[in-house]
Amino acid sequence: MKILVPPFRALMPALFAFMLLPGCGKEEAKAPPQRPPVDVTVMTVTARDTPVSFEFVGQTQSSREVEIRARVDGFLEKRLYVEGDLVRAGQPLFQIDRKPLAASLQSAKGELAQQQATLDVAVANLARIKPLAEQNAVSKKDLDDAIGSVQKARAAVIAAQGQVQTAELNLGYTTINSPLTGLSSYAKLQEGSYLSPSNSLLTYVAQLDPIWVNFSISENEFLRYRDEVQKGQLRLPKDNAFDIEVLLADGSVYPDRGHIGFADSSFSKETGTFLVRSVLSNPKTQLRPGQFVKVNVLGAIRPNSIVIPQRAVQQGAKSHFVWVVGKDSKAEQRPVIPGAWIGDDWFILDGLKNGDQIVVDGAIRVSPGAALKTTPYAPKVAPVSPPVRAAEPMSIEQEQTGTPSKAAPKQPTPTKASMAPNVAKVYFETDSDVLTPQGAQALGPLVRMLASDPDLAVDIAGHADKSGMSSHNTQLAKDRAKAVRAALIGQGVRPEQTRLAAPQVIAEAADSHEARRVDVVAAPSPKRTQSAPKP
Repeated sequence: MKILVPPFRALMPALFAFMLLPGCGKEEAKAPPQRPPVDVTVMTVTARDTPVSFEFVGQTQSSREVEIRARVDGFLEKRLYVEGDLVRAGQPLFQIDRKPLAASLQSAKGELAQQQATLDVAVANLARIKPLAEQNAVSKKDLDDAIGSVQKARAAVIAAQGQVQTAELNLGYTTINSPLTGLSSYAKLQEGSYLSPSNSLLTYVAQLDPIWVNFSISENEFLRYRDEVQKGQLRLPKDNAFDIEVLLADGSVYPDRGHIGFADSSFSKETGTFLVRSVLSNPKTQLRPGQFVKVNVLGAIRPNSIVIPQRAVQQGAKSHFVWVVGKDSKAEQRPVIPGAWIGDDWFILDGLKNGDQIVVDGAIRVSPGAALKTTPYAPKVAPVSPPVRAAEPMSIEQEQTGTPSKAAPKQPTPTKASMAPNVAKVYFETDSDVLTPQGAQALGPLVRMLASDPDLAVDIAGHADKSGMSSHNTQLAKDRAKAVRAALIGQGVRPEQTRLAAPQVIAEAADSHEARRVDVVAAPSPKRTQSAPKP
């Protein structure tokens, strides 16, 4: 039986068609569904001149504080003012026993009368001798003696008059008046105390209007501002005529603005900062010396700056970036270099240009090349309300009591370690070495402990978060530690009681409050440790 085999060429079309059928099915299965456009809000970048302010922690100081001292010896008879009250210039404050000094004045007047009588006799004798000397009835020596007696008596009268004036002044010094209008302190000595040159301080009077607000600028901040001015990124007001705004501990705004009255010419060798003094009118004595306040320095401008909402900036593996609307409404990733914060917005130093369209809301759902369905960004307009003004003063305690400012960084819940009497944790804002009022208040218990025990000292160690360059973080940790040391010294701690420690290991968490802190730990000074007896 003969088997017929079909020719190979005849089978090829059928085989080819069989091979194409499964291939077509695979292509149809691989085709992904088309993603719908991502709904986002976009804004057009516009460069403009933007006013900026610089924030510092300051402390109020009397513009004129004088010591009230006794100028004569004697017993303190009476205090004539109410301690802590506002006293006026010329108002009597203390009364010293007048009787001994009144007797001294009487004796000086008697001595003056005696010397005046001696002068009268000498003048009469000279009047008798002169005619006789002209007739050569007396010797030349007798005439000279008479003239010398008159001159000597006149000198004695002048000296006696000086003694009377001194006695009158001393008697007047028994009533001690205030040399200025200001707030009085408590009496250092009480009625019945004996006053002498070594025990003469009675009280202080501090002038409150105007009042000074002192704050310090670190070397790091100074160099940064100077570099920005040279690069044209920052423009200062003409003649450095900054306005000074003060916020109290409760967040209220002091109603009057001030100006800078003095800036130190050199940096402090102890703190690495230089002092700036602002002057504010204080007619209602709402500010008292020694208060910690927040100082906003106003008047600078960032020319042609680009400001965008902070939520438009994303954090990538290597840098910050934003999503830019590109061709055909497709998303493009654009690296940017952010600068300082201004409210809820962020200055962009590099990466964006005028006219760019960036994604604000919905950026978390965007990927490179994604189609975008854009809606114009409309910033939320906060209800306009007048700023919280400082209340009228009722007492020092009421003025200094308040809730933390909203602008201050959120303080973590205190742990047992941070609440220990010999440990303080001071927290800072991101990329800032400016001490907040709450941070300054956290140092209070340690300040009192160091004042009560001069043998104690504190070790100050800074931390920094992991974002950014390691060298920058290390320097930031050092600057934060210096800021805390400056605050301690400003509150009365002796410089030798403070020790700057090396910065601690950078924390792993990129946005941890614990990484942006300075630890202040009290410990016995080396002198006490060395003098301690060995067991």
